[in-house]
Amino acid sequence: MSNEYKFFEDFKIEESYMTAGRTITETDIVMHAMHSGDFMPHHIDEEFAKSQPIKHRIAHGNLTFVFSTGLIFQTAGMNPNVMNYGYGKIRYPGIVYIGDTIKTEVKVVDKKDAKQPTHGVLTQTETTTNQRGETVCYVEHMLYVTKRNPKA
Repeated sequence: MSNEYKFFEDFKIEESYMTAGRTITETDIVMHAMHSGDFMPHHIDEEFAKSQPIKHRIAHGNLTFVFSTGLIFQTAGMNPNVMNYGYGKIRYPGIVYIGDTIKTEVKVVDKKDAKQPTHGVLTQTETTTNQRGETVCYVEHMLYVTKRNPKA
């Protein structure tokens, strides 16, 4: 990983990268329930889960989202020129089970000037898949990025 940080001008539409994988464990789910306060039985009650159509406990959707964010930071590193601007869409089209391994593809899909001439807004999609290639989380993420050569 380089210490040269990217500026708004350095990002290219359609550029993409894939993160490493992470296997979701029972401990991950229990710890997430404790941190978030989300103790829905789909996540923590094995007997309840057996009585449901899915038959197994499942990871929280926001656990999948948070872990995908961590995978992105581990791959791309910290960049002081980039700040979170918000999310246009977060979807959980697939289920994550204990033992699934997830990874995230990040793709730049849009760039535009911000109101302030010193920054631009970058939009990237973040598509998280499991080991079977099924999409389990989809995010449209807007980033507020410093320009190298702002026009006054």
